[in-house]
Amino acid sequence: MDLKKIKQIYDSPDYNNSIIIGGWVRAFRANRFIELNDGSIIKNIQCVILDSTIEKGIIKRISVGCSLKVKGKLVESQGKGQSFEIRVEEIEILGESDSENYPIQPKKHSFEFLRDQAHLRIRTSTFSSVMRIRSNLAFGIHKFFNDNNFNYIHTPIITSNDAEGAGEMFRVTTIDQNEIQSKEVDYSKDFFGKKTSLTVSGQLEAETYALGLGNVYTFGPTFRAENSNTSRHASEFWMIEPEMAFYDLNDNMDLAESFLKYLLQYILDSCLDDLNFLDERLVKEDSQKPKNERSDLNLIEKIKFTINNKFVRVSYSEAFEILRNSNYNKKKKFNFKIEEWGSDFQSEHERFLVEKHFKSPVIIYDYPSKIKAFYMRLNDDKKTVRAMDVLFPGIGEIIGGSQREERLDVLKKRMNEMDIDEKDLWWYLDLRKYGTVPHSGFGLGFERIVMFCTGMQNIRDVIPYPRTPKNASF
Repeated sequence: MDLKKIKQIYDSPDYNNSIIIGGWVRAFRANRFIELNDGSIIKNIQCVILDSTIEKGIIKRISVGCSLKVKGKLVESQGKGQSFEIRVEEIEILGESDSENYPIQPKKHSFEFLRDQAHLRIRTSTFSSVMRIRSNLAFGIHKFFNDNNFNYIHTPIITSNDAEGAGEMFRVTTIDQNEIQSKEVDYSKDFFGKKTSLTVSGQLEAETYALGLGNVYTFGPTFRAENSNTSRHASEFWMIEPEMAFYDLNDNMDLAESFLKYLLQYILDSCLDDLNFLDERLVKEDSQKPKNERSDLNLIEKIKFTINNKFVRVSYSEAFEILRNSNYNKKKKFNFKIEEWGSDFQSEHERFLVEKHFKSPVIIYDYPSKIKAFYMRLNDDKKTVRAMDVLFPGIGEIIGGSQREERLDVLKKRMNEMDIDEKDLWWYLDLRKYGTVPHSGFGLGFERIVMFCTGMQNIRDVIPYPRTPKNASF
């Protein structure tokens, strides 16, 4: 089937020649005007049925949601809203649609409704735009790392370690459920001979490959069994995790900044039609909010703001003082008041630093050790670690990373303080015994960057089939 993609037609219209396209009917007016979309671009193409060209029996079967193959001549449009249209010569109905019960009607639907129609919501303009941007972001990620001589590695999805120490992991087992419910389970009889779970991070395994290949990255699914129903949490999500040998924290921050700016510019260059559509949608939504709740920047302005501004770098202690002494804190405008050094910053604090104080993306570094993971390098003050978080407007933290602890004695002490059994991570400790080097890495939640680039406010709307508590319908 020699079909022309609608995107190809818009990129290079070939007037007065017959072409064949396939797509789904978005709208059908006056038994004459068909709005067809094939998913290659946000724009539809209008197909015009001339009098007596097509049998009436076929026309009666055309409805919203059905799929068609259309042959016709591309001509300049006489109507408003499009520069060209297809003058139909032949129509083949590939799949009919029960138009009365078809959920995706040509009207506005709520995101909540569309989540229940996750198998069909891709046929809406909003979700097709979001998923094309998601696809291009994934390609841009691989291109960035490939161009910078990183090796792509696949870390295990089934693991016996909890890299984050959170304990909120999905168990993987073949043991009978009744036996699991008992207090003493003999995991030596399990499929893998030990307790295993779905991974929360590929970082630890990626570190082992960085200390042999130099610079590596992972890009794969990760899982959290956290019973959370917020707009930013999902039980299954994708992570990008680069690990670099011979990198200190400053090198790590440099890479994170250049990586993010590259991705945002890549999306501006490759998905401008989709960005413009989503931008217009958000502007309309914003105009209906009270003035004090409206965004200072629209979607494309926010992306350009991030690209064009150098990321401000500030230590945790400096950021703490800024927040503690701010009018927002003194007048109790924060939901979580900043009082004691060592407390973890919330999204509202991160956004204040970016949007109100510095008016620039921000990287906070040297966090208190007590609120960070065991593998982060301890500073000489014994109170802070070489951690860093990258903060964006409208979202707060988008990247978290650190220089890793390369000193065996310090790492073992940190693990002991945090009740992490050395026997479980003997292989991780081996890296510090045999040719240890300074090394660093970070993690970017893929859905976070998709949310930022699309303006979507809920993680459930930037992943094809979201997995959240009590929700695995598809």
